[in-house]
Amino acid sequence: MNIEIVAVGTKEPDWVTTGVKEYQKRLPKDWQIKIRELSVSKRHKGEPIEKHISDEGRRMMPMLNTSGRIVAMDSRGSNWSTLELSKKFEAWQYDFKQVQFLVGGPDGLSDTCLSTAHESWALSRLTFPHFIVRILLAEQIYRAWSVLNNHPYHK
Repeated sequence: MNIEIVAVGTKEPDWVTTGVKEYQKRLPKDWQIKIRELSVSKRHKGEPIEKHISDEGRRMMPMLNTSGRIVAMDSRGSNWSTLELSKKFEAWQYDFKQVQFLVGGPDGLSDTCLSTAHESWALSRLTFPHFIVRILLAEQIYRAWSVLNNHPYHK
């Protein structure tokens, strides 16, 4: 399964890279996680936030594979348990060649990205820094794989 995190934000801290790599190396080769980054829109004092969200969304859209499964990471999305996520992955691996998770910048995802996504997932009702979401996503993907493969990690 081709799993991709499409994320706004570059120059992630080393501890984020280390955290994501830990879960990448635990996953088998057919469940690899790739991260595609795009830069945060340059913010200037007094500019409307919507302008930046729109710019980031406009640049994210060409990176999306609409024939794959697109999941927007959004605090207003559905809350899934780990078992629910593993069942989604079980279905996705038969129906799609690629699953993409969209992670917005400091102000979230554009309406265009949200409406293009097949579904929205909230890791929590809390708001997380977008770099931490990468680690949480990588861990949950690994955990879903472990459930599907009866690996003891999930227990």
